[in-house]
Amino acid sequence: MKSILDFNRARQAGRPIVMVTAYDAAMARLVAVSEADVILVGDSAAMVVHGLPSTVHATLDMMVMHTAAVRRGAPEHVIVADLPFLSFRQGREVAVRAAGALLQAGATAVKLEGVTGHEDVIAHLVGSGIPVMGHLGLTPQSVNQLGGYRLQGRSEAEAARLRAEAGRLEELGAFSLVLECVPAALAAEITASLAITTIGIGAGNGTSGQVLVLNDLLGLDAGFRPRFARRYLDGHAAILTALNDYARDVRGARFPAREEVLA
Repeated sequence: MKSILDFNRARQAGRPIVMVTAYDAAMARLVAVSEADVILVGDSAAMVVHGLPSTVHATLDMMVMHTAAVRRGAPEHVIVADLPFLSFRQGREVAVRAAGALLQAGATAVKLEGVTGHEDVIAHLVGSGIPVMGHLGLTPQSVNQLGGYRLQGRSEAEAARLRAEAGRLEELGAFSLVLECVPAALAAEITASLAITTIGIGAGNGTSGQVLVLNDLLGLDAGFRPRFARRYLDGHAAILTALNDYARDVRGARFPAREEVLA
């Protein structure tokens, strides 16, 4: 994808959108030459890259740094960057500065969680020329309020709220939204009710597309295997094998070989 206009073009063509979360230039270069459409620079970088306990610990400086790195690795791709915790809850001016910093770092658009309480911010960002992607369902920045990482929208009251919030995001000018950890039937219903695209994660296959963290689909963390993430590679085992082979070759005087020695 070259622009956010391609989101609705993909939906109209019946072609599911493929989004991958990446955090650095090396991984972004791999995604850029793959068949994936969009890169998300997620605030999950706080956990995946920095080893912090939740996305609440992501900062604007952190997100700007990762966004710039991903843009250098994927100069032509659509890149969506997360607005970190509270950066869009301190008024329109603070939100615009934060979103502007991410766009100047290389983002094509920004993503923010929820809608209630910051409707004016969303409208102001869109009116300022900043493309906004919404995020509903399990919103990790609110994990403390939600009581943990759990399925959202199970009750009729929760489902009704999510339907209303999705419609409100569309009205405010969001070009797309992520539906995370909601029942598949509800995600499909919301998708059918909207003119904008939906990207699912743990929300079934009735959405306009899917997103997975690159580290999860590559199986880089042997101890983390969420039910909704499919492993397409046992990266942990493959990398561990390579590291151990290298260590054994060094200790066995097999590396460097003659052809690897600089004259």
